[in-house]
Amino acid sequence: MDRLNPAAESEKLALPPDTEAELAKLKAVFAEKVFDLSGPVVHFPIRHHSPACSYHLLRTLEDYQPDIVLIEGPESGSPLIPVLADPATQAPVSLYHGYEDENGRGSCYFPMLDYSPEYVAIREASARGIPARFIDLDYRGRRETADEGGKASAQDEALLAGSDFMGRLCRTSRARSFDELWERAFEVGGLSRDTREFVQSVFTYCTLSRMTYSSERLASEGDLAREVRMREHIRAARAEYSRILVVTGGFHTYGLIVAEPEEVPESSAQGKASASGDVNTIQTDLGAQASSQEAEVIRKQMYPMVFTFEEADRLNGYASGMPHVGYYDRTWEKIVKGEPKPYDRTGLELLSQLGKELRGESEAVSTADGIEAYGMMQGLAALRNKSQGGAYELMDAVTASFIKGERTRASDRPLEKLLGLMTGDRIGEVAPNEFAVPIVEDFKKRAALCRLNVKSTGRHRRTLEPYAKPAHRETSRLLHCAEFLGSEFAKRESGPDWIARRDMNLVRESWTYSYSSRTEARLIENSIYGGTVAEAAEARIVEELDKVPEHHSGEVALWLLRALVMGLESLSSRLFERLESALRQDGSFLSLCDTLDNLDRIRSHRRLLGVVDEVRLRRLANESYAASVSRLPGLNGLNPDEQPQAVEGLKLLYMHAVGRTDAVEGASAADENFRDRLNELLAVSDLAPRLEGAVVAILVRLGERERSEISNRARAYMQGSPDQAIKSAEYLQGLFALARDALMQDDQLIADLSILLERLPHEEFLRMLPELRLAFTFFTPPETSRIAAKVAGLHGIPASRLEMPAVDEHTLRTARELDRAIREEFALWKLE
Repeated sequence: MDRLNPAAESEKLALPPDTEAELAKLKAVFAEKVFDLSGPVVHFPIRHHSPACSYHLLRTLEDYQPDIVLIEGPESGSPLIPVLADPATQAPVSLYHGYEDENGRGSCYFPMLDYSPEYVAIREASARGIPARFIDLDYRGRRETADEGGKASAQDEALLAGSDFMGRLCRTSRARSFDELWERAFEVGGLSRDTREFVQSVFTYCTLSRMTYSSERLASEGDLAREVRMREHIRAARAEYSRILVVTGGFHTYGLIVAEPEEVPESSAQGKASASGDVNTIQTDLGAQASSQEAEVIRKQMYPMVFTFEEADRLNGYASGMPHVGYYDRTWEKIVKGEPKPYDRTGLELLSQLGKELRGESEAVSTADGIEAYGMMQGLAALRNKSQGGAYELMDAVTASFIKGERTRASDRPLEKLLGLMTGDRIGEVAPNEFAVPIVEDFKKRAALCRLNVKSTGRHRRTLEPYAKPAHRETSRLLHCAEFLGSEFAKRESGPDWIARRDMNLVRESWTYSYSSRTEARLIENSIYGGTVAEAAEARIVEELDKVPEHHSGEVALWLLRALVMGLESLSSRLFERLESALRQDGSFLSLCDTLDNLDRIRSHRRLLGVVDEVRLRRLANESYAASVSRLPGLNGLNPDEQPQAVEGLKLLYMHAVGRTDAVEGASAADENFRDRLNELLAVSDLAPRLEGAVVAILVRLGERERSEISNRARAYMQGSPDQAIKSAEYLQGLFALARDALMQDDQLIADLSILLERLPHEEFLRMLPELRLAFTFFTPPETSRIAAKVAGLHGIPASRLEMPAVDEHTLRTARELDRAIREEFALWKLE
């Protein structure tokens, strides 16, 4: 069924019976206030990103010949309409609105595709030489803040798609989703329908959806306040123009006409002020609410920006209009060219492309599969009373024809590939314009100074020596900033990883980078944080720090390190103050050790990181060391998963203890305190074996205990109960982490371990083996060979024998052949 007539009871996709009473009223309202082509105002209700709506909008523009087009869109974006209408602008594009208020920062997007009714209206108005204006609030009434994700769409259709009315309609029509219902009811067959009939159906269904919500719900979502503002713009336009076409979401059309005055307001000046966005007085509570919301905004900015199909797709990006944007873009191209069966043609093209790409990936897909899928697509369309197969018939056909057997993660590649093709990968382009984005200009300026190529979109490689060359150091800082801001500009291929603490011995960094529209889009998104790359990075760090508890000094120290790596010296002083406060409140040994570790890295690379106040840095390191030592007696309360990190913390403290000299004020007392706290910890009766091994290793190295205590404690585990014997592997892990030479120098320890392994039952040995292997990961290959030689000597065998495989290759092959023969024999006797 392509055509949807709400009043036709014979249609299989009919309205629920209890809505029939509303139809007569809505029909009269539609004729009088919505679509009277002889009147001063014509409302054209749409669904965002609907090709059918765009098709009939073009017809309406031709029939009505308006003097101005008013469009549901952010009112501050009206000056940007000429940029959007410029032939050099290529969809997908978006208006980006960033704002900051007392609740935080947020951003809102108004994406436009070639087939978006709003964009079609803008381009057609430009072609006709008539003005076009946006008439909506700049943001939704229920604004998103940074804590809520920071991003929103100005075209959110959650209320329309999620209404009880649409839910009942999906159930009665057996549509799996609102999108499938909409395509069946409006898109595929909508192209052949009369424009008035089509517009009336859109208005009716959107209005009935709206009527399922209370006024309180509409007000809380911001819809009523938005409609107040849109009505003000319509009134202002009526004071200037005779024929006005209003293009808004169908969900809002009823809200715009029920309160619309019959005559032009007396004060045209007030109307004109409203149209420009300076509304001084609105004679409703909602109007006052809209104005007060506007006054709360501390800062706002709006730019035209590039967008991608992936971001515009409702399933991947923001909830704004129809999904599968690449699919409908292909279809729109064919509609504009007058293709009689645009949906069938698009389905055929995608099936052909899908088969070709799957075969290129060595998938078992044949031309016959594609022919079968195309036939099934058309068959499903006929079964569902559609004249052409739409997106959902295409997906069902691919699922049935391309996926062999049960649908699983492994067999789902054809459908996954199809969905990617239906989304598309196009990136838009914005025409050159005067609305320069400060952060983009700053990035380009800094990139030019760093001799980074931002003139071409190719992939470039750059190797930096930040330790040796100041210019390279500045480039490294910019690239780290760009990476932190998620600009998709650069990726570090090799070099020191300051955050993950890897490859810190490397002195060179290798980066690959490429400037593209995605980079510019990501930078614009960050413009709500500042006008320069550095300002945006600083604001982002401050925002993240607000989420960190006051006493988590380790996380604060890590953010300090990140800020210094990005060259944000102006922020570092504030972070030092925050770190000082966090240190005095932090009671976690692990967090304090993280702080000490990060401060150590900053001290080791202070010249590279541009740290000037070395005295303050040293004092903070001493404070974190002392605080960590004071928490040692409480280590036994750690979870087993935290114990490996605690061992690394003990190792860090030991390195500090042996590296300190009497030249450091209070060093001797602090080192004595370290020994005392370790002895207190070792005296705990039920100390975890891993911690016990680490602590005794440190005390032996510091001369507090005899070396024999290491093997004595190990023997207590190895020769104890079965449970104690199993724990010996954990003890060795802690021991080897700080004193692996104990095994190399103590033959008794090797002998005890060998005896343990000999007497352990097989099941217990298998339980112990993973932990034992982990203990021996601390040894280098040469050391492992030396240990093997000692073990071989204990058993009186040559060391080379230990390196021989447990089972020779001939035996393995014989066993495999025997296994195969037995299985075949079992199969003959049906014993499997």
